[in-house]
Formats: sequence, C-alpha cells, structure tokens
Amino acid sequence: MSTRDFIEKDYYAALGVPKDADAAAIKKAYRKLARDLHPDKNPNNAEAEARFKDVSEAYDVLSDEKRRAEYDEARRLFGAGAGRAGGFPGGFGGGGGGGFAGGSQPFDLGDLLGQTGGGRAGGLGDLFGGLFGGGGSGGSGARARSQAASGPARGQDVETEATLSFEEAVLGVTVPLRMQSPGSCPTCNGTGAKPGTSPHTCPVCQGAGVTSRSQGAFAFSEPCRNCRGTGSVIEDPCPTCAGSGITTQTRTITVRIPAGVKDGQRIRLPGKGAPGRRGGPAGDLFVVVHVTDHDLFGRKGDDLTLTVPVSFAEATLGTTLTVPTLDGSVSLKVPAGTTSGRTLRVRGRGVPAKGRAGDLLVTVDVAVPARLTSAQRKAIEALAEELDEDPRPQITAAVRNGGAR
Repeated sequence: MSTRDFIEKDYYAALGVPKDADAAAIKKAYRKLARDLHPDKNPNNAEAEARFKDVSEAYDVLSDEKRRAEYDEARRLFGAGAGRAGGFPGGFGGGGGGGFAGGSQPFDLGDLLGQTGGGRAGGLGDLFGGLFGGGGSGGSGARARSQAASGPARGQDVETEATLSFEEAVLGVTVPLRMQSPGSCPTCNGTGAKPGTSPHTCPVCQGAGVTSRSQGAFAFSEPCRNCRGTGSVIEDPCPTCAGSGITTQTRTITVRIPAGVKDGQRIRLPGKGAPGRRGGPAGDLFVVVHVTDHDLFGRKGDDLTLTVPVSFAEATLGTTLTVPTLDGSVSLKVPAGTTSGRTLRVRGRGVPAKGRAGDLLVTVDVAVPARLTSAQRKAIEALAEELDEDPRPQITAAVRNGGAR
C-alpha cells in the first residue's frame, strides 16, 4: 500500500469497528464482512470485489499489532496537523515559541523516525521524513524516500477460507483452493506499460516519487502528483490493467493442511499472496479453516471425545468393547461396576501432535431400556429383591431427619 493510503484510509471504518476495538472484535468483524463480500459469493460484482479488497487491506494492518501501532500514530500525527502548514504536536508550529521554527539547525525527521516502519507500509520515516528542513536531495532521509518510492515493493497479503471435515482437520489433508486475488498482469508482465513500451523516469521528481516545497523555515514533502508517488511515468498504459500492472485473477493452488488444525485457525503460507511490484517479494496467503461437526466424535484440545452406551449388565459385570477411532478401531476394557458418566482413557488415539498425540476419552453411558417384556420385568424384580440395598443412604438419612442440615 502507498504512503497516501496509510494516512488517508480509515481502516476502522472499513471494518465497522471503533478505534479502541480489541483483536477479537476486529477479527470477528473481518470474518463476517469477508464471508459476505467474497468474490465467490458475489460473482461479477465489482463493488463487492472492491469492498472485499478494502476490508482485506484493513484487516491486514489492524490484525498486526506493530503495523496497527504505526498506523494509529501516523493518523494521530496527521490529524493533529503534521504534514501540512501550521503546526505539529508539541509546539513545532510556525512562529511557535519553544519549537524549532526559529532554530538554526534544521533536521530531517526521516532520520529520527527512519527505523520505525520496519520495512512495512512505508514507515513513519517515509511518511514524515520531509516535514522539517533538509527536504532537498542531499539528506539521508530524502535518499531513503527516493529508494522507497522507486524500489521493490512487497505484494499484499491475501486471505481465503477452506472448509474441512472433522477427519480432515484431525488427520491433515491436501486440498486445492480456487481463489480470486490480485496477480501480475499477464499482458504487460506487471510493468503497467503497453507491450513494446516501458515506463520512464518521472521528469518532475526525477524518480524520487516525492516532491518538496518550502514554506518559511519548513520544507514539506508529498507524493509526486505527476507519477502518483511511483517515481516513473507510463505514457502508453497496458490495455488490460490500465497501467497498474495488477489484475484480479482466478487461480487454483494446492495447500497442505497440517494435522490437528482447529476451527477458526489461520494458516500462513509465505510467498503465496499477491505478487510484489518492481521486483519485490510476493505477499503471504492466509487460509482460515472452518471445521464441520462429526456425528460421533467431539474434540477437547488434542483429545477426542466419544460417548458409548452400555447395558446395565455390561456396566455391572464388566466387558470389553470395540470402539471406533478416526483411523480404525480399538479394544476398550470396561471394568465391573462402572457407573454411568465415567470416562475411560485410550492413550495416543486422539489428535496427532508434535511430541505426543492426544488421547481418546470414552464416556460410558448406561442405557436403560424404555420397555420390558414380562420375563425381563420379573428378572429385574427378582434382582432387586436379591440385591436389597439402598443406593442412596445419605439421601434416605436426610429424609428421616426431616431434611438436610
């Protein structure tokens, strides 16, 4: 994204969240908008596609704690008057009493903030480097801005979604993903110029991508209007991409989903996002995983859960059952006298994980017959007489004593 985008675009408004929204609220808002605006859901809808790109760009910045801090700081400084005549937070305004307005040692704010950006979104040094004196081409901040404007630019990150079955999420799977995302224009190979022609250095900014103007003791830098901050001019734009070098393309890539992914997990695939510009590296692809429910199994961390009904006789006398797993079956010994709701553990038959796999947790559910034949009823009545014991002595004692105290 360009420096101007970083200052002028309101990413909070794009996602519909307040500026103090936490990471969970930002993620929730993005996921809802991404589902509603996804190109697969809105074919041939240019407005929805544009909104989808804006929402993805906003989430890319606000979901990154460092980039969000840089964005908030840039917006705060810009809103307070930085970058335009008349003031700067902390008393640096023209004619102010205690600032640098009348000082004899002008400095390049790009040198002060040059490391803030970390190479992403242009950095605060790129945004405000020419605010004070030294805005000419001789300063280190100006040289850095010139290189940033005309040098390689990293491609945008792209996000898509994949829906997996419960078994695929637990065991891992390789899936093809069909997605629409920005890509290098096949007609001009990303140059933006009509085939047979090429861009040339902007005569206004001499390839710097920024121009400077002086006002009193201040020198202000702003994106070159002639080349829109790119440092180069395209006289004959490519008819396919209109000079941007980027087109929206449908592509299919094969993605390996590792074993044990969870619903809502975000998987990063480096270098699989949008291509970079001017030879820059490609962005990353993020795959948000959605997992469907299973008819038999549940999941608790790296453990799988399963409820198995047993008869009264099996629970009382004990038995050995054969229970299913996601990749086969296993024998399970039910001890004599097992009560309903007891959980038995089968080690290593849960979710595969680094180091040690999870376990299969089997909960025993004693099944009570809804109907009995005459013979069955007589047999159970005879058993009850034979057992002749109170299964709830504490309750009985409380009743006899007139209630629990």
